[in-house]
Amino acid sequence: GTAGVAIAGLLGAVRAQGRPMIDFPKQKIVVAGAGSAGIGVVNAASRTMARMLGNNEVAFESARSQFWIVDAHGLITEERVDIDPDARPFARRKSELTHQGLNEGASLIEVVKKVKPDVILGLSAVGGLFSKEVLEALKDSSSSRPAIFAMSNPTKNAECTPEEAFSIIGEKVVFSSGSPFDDVDLGDGKIGHSNQGNNMYLFPGIGLGTLLSGARIVSDGMLQAAAERLASYMKEEEVLQGIIYPPTSRIRDITKEVAAAVVREAVAEDLAEGYRDMDARELARLSEEETVDYVKNNMWNPVYPTVVYKKD
Repeated sequence: GTAGVAIAGLLGAVRAQGRPMIDFPKQKIVVAGAGSAGIGVVNAASRTMARMLGNNEVAFESARSQFWIVDAHGLITEERVDIDPDARPFARRKSELTHQGLNEGASLIEVVKKVKPDVILGLSAVGGLFSKEVLEALKDSSSSRPAIFAMSNPTKNAECTPEEAFSIIGEKVVFSSGSPFDDVDLGDGKIGHSNQGNNMYLFPGIGLGTLLSGARIVSDGMLQAAAERLASYMKEEEVLQGIIYPPTSRIRDITKEVAAAVVREAVAEDLAEGYRDMDARELARLSEEETVDYVKNNMWNPVYPTVVYKKD
């Protein structure tokens, strides 16, 4: 769920730059945190990039090269002693380091200065890790609209606040966090939008779509379809304002759309076995619009008649 919502946000950040989501594999991403959450998101994001590039060995290698992972000991490279097996595929190679002017254990500030990333992604559980110096370094990003994902929870563990991000980098930054923050008043009628990457955007739709498809497993493709649908849900004018996640008031509509995307992917991967009176062949014949209607008709609506009790 965390990985899916993060990927949706990362894809939304690409759209916020005025670029199509298919440009995601070109994003340079610095990741702070190499625990299970950090590596989980990097694995899922790299698979998404690879699928967009053709899903072959060359595509996976190209996707791998877009990530720089920094943990408590600095930049992870192949020279790291006792490297975590999960982090090993993303360890920077010696040949790359020479070209970039970096070395094993380089600090987060050094990495941001040298790489000039499009995105810094925080999953470190270290509050304030994105210091003033780190944010100042991000101002030199090669992107016209850099993105900050301060995803650690609870609020005190957030790598930075939206106020810090907007005050240092300016109105062009795209900000997302794991904890809820208020939007920031930038003056002159401008708002700095604080997006919360909450798992609730995907969990109901993934569960409902899996159930209604009759799939016995939830594949990587089904998770990616859910993330891509959430990322594309926002209107162009909203995304260009830096709004990459929808308001919670739309949660039922989001769930319907995500579930339909999951059903269609399950059908495409030949994983769907059908549900109740709808068998796999009938599911395969449904158009996109009909799939959405199928999901809508199977959603529970918590609406009850009013019961009035009158005592004689």
